Amino acid sequence: MTPRFDGAHALPFPGIRWGDYPELAEPGGATPDAPPRRTGRPFGAREAARRLERVRAHAGAWATLTESALLDARHDLHLAIARHGLATQQADRCCAFVVEAARRALGQRAYDGQVLAALHMLDNRLAEMATGEGKSLAVALAAGMAGLAGIPVHVITANDYLVVRDARTFKPLFERLGLGVASVVQRDQPDARRSAYAHAIVYVTAREVAFDYLRDRLSHGGGSSALQQRVDAIAQRASGGDRPQRLLRGLCMAIVDEADSILIDEAQTPLVLSREVDASAGRAFLWQAWALSGRLDAGRDFVPHPRERRVTLTDAGRARIGALAARLQPVWKNARHREDTIATALAARHVLQRDLDYIVIAPAAGAAPGAADPRGAAIAIVDPTTGRIAEGRRWASGLHALVAIKEGCRPDADLETLARITFQRFFRRYHRLGGMSGTLREARGELARVYGLATVAIAPRRPSQRAQWPMRLYATDAARWDAVVQRARQLASYGRPVLIGTDSVADSAALTAQLRRAGIPPALLNANFDADEAAIVARAGVAGQVTVATLMAGRGTDIVPDERALQAGGLHVIACQHNASRRLDRQLAGRAGRQGQPGSVEVWLSLESTGFSIDRPMAAVARLARAFVLEREVQWPGRLLSTLLSLQQRRREARAARARTALLSVDGALEQRLPFGHDRLTKDHS
Repeated sequence: MTPRFDGAHALPFPGIRWGDYPELAEPGGATPDAPPRRTGRPFGAREAARRLERVRAHAGAWATLTESALLDARHDLHLAIARHGLATQQADRCCAFVVEAARRALGQRAYDGQVLAALHMLDNRLAEMATGEGKSLAVALAAGMAGLAGIPVHVITANDYLVVRDARTFKPLFERLGLGVASVVQRDQPDARRSAYAHAIVYVTAREVAFDYLRDRLSHGGGSSALQQRVDAIAQRASGGDRPQRLLRGLCMAIVDEADSILIDEAQTPLVLSREVDASAGRAFLWQAWALSGRLDAGRDFVPHPRERRVTLTDAGRARIGALAARLQPVWKNARHREDTIATALAARHVLQRDLDYIVIAPAAGAAPGAADPRGAAIAIVDPTTGRIAEGRRWASGLHALVAIKEGCRPDADLETLARITFQRFFRRYHRLGGMSGTLREARGELARVYGLATVAIAPRRPSQRAQWPMRLYATDAARWDAVVQRARQLASYGRPVLIGTDSVADSAALTAQLRRAGIPPALLNANFDADEAAIVARAGVAGQVTVATLMAGRGTDIVPDERALQAGGLHVIACQHNASRRLDRQLAGRAGRQGQPGSVEVWLSLESTGFSIDRPMAAVARLARAFVLEREVQWPGRLLSTLLSLQQRRREARAARARTALLSVDGALEQRLPFGHDRLTKDHS
């Protein structure tokens, strides 16, 4: 009889006990107050030292074995795990085996911090490890341990570039462990996805795996017990049914790299699976709304709210809309509908900004902009937390179509919602869940409250040599960019590589042009050039190289300074970003001074930055600061500026956390009212 292991020692995989599609039922009616209970308290320093000693001892013994003897040892380890599960000492033996396999397959010797991080992730925890400390290897160690125990693992990374890179990098390790590894990216078709998910280890983005989960629920229903799943499968085979095969093998275990980005930042918008429907009348209504919105005046008829990315109509505006719509079709008689739609059109016209909130993807060669050709120009949302194109994401309530009209693009077809889920509810359904990031500290309370995950800090292997230079505040953007050009020229002449972080695609392009006019040839990394990311990052550490980037440079980019650059002082980061979160600031700063190398960071802001206008307290600060401008720079101490910005970021983080909590509550209520009943979904999907 197969032993039964529960809690942190459970070994979930498709089969008789866990069902054909293992997933964890949400407790407490999907409320944010009832996260899954993942594991006990993290082990302390003494226990960590004991476990590291055991791992080193086992790894040292296995290092003396021949290849054939190591294969025999792997077989014995499989049997031991099947018999005893992943209890502490057995997990340490398993970890030691994976550590030795990594040494042989990759030529990389895992450090103590990487080993501890892998053990914590295996035990359903989050590990905070400083940038440059080898997070990718730690994730691979944890995935290898789970894979040896027979648990299918989804390694969740931030984007397709990292998915492909990491799957390729660690393939030799997993093959030495006898585990298949594959990757899933956006362009993959269903058969390729199904084949990839059949592997022991799958690298994939959160968005791709969550949508594949929704597709499985549409075709097969969801939420059934293991017994019910088996009965359904037998009945399906007996009746000769033609339902498509599932894509996933269930939600057994996920290891989330850049966990705060995925579990916090990307959890602010629900994932909606939809299909196109014909709604030509609706598109005509939007065209009329766009035309009418151009006849309204800011201040008199409406008030823009840039921070919330919306507008509110005044009483005069409502009356004017009513008068303008009086002679239009009957659909315009509904006051609430017409006012909401025109308010949305006003937001598209006056609030959302090109090359900040979205970009326009140019048509392919030979395709006219806005043409019916599928290669025509299109609107792509820029993710505000990553600076990357938010693939497949669309604004709701007609906003996306109205932005397309604004930019002269052909609006996409209307969509009918088939299924939806939030990242909060999706990741709570994994039987085992762990992860890591370099910036978890600020979000640890929400991560514990929503996901039931404890956060553990991993000490850096070497003390940081990164220098933090004083913050500077300029009166205008022009003054700041002039100073940035001079600073970049000076540092590049010393042989130091320089990374300049900007708020938007527009800022990055403008600064790049200014640098070129000054005789400095920079590299540019933003959402318009994401296909060139690997080559740009590879050059960014070369002595004297200047790189301009958006938030894309903040996560997953390992910039390696060459020897000459290190001798000159290492990578220097100039952060010209007014970020909503302290975590985003730390991510960009973490590109410099990695693994104890020299490096430096400074923050340069402008009173014309968006952050000083969308927040009332900071707008008041900006008005006061203008009285202290000398030679185009505000003469305030850097510490005062840092404190004011930190207070603003704390307020914005608190607002975002409340919004995510509300989203989770609403999504849970929708799940209860509109459950994933198999009959209903099959009907909707037909």
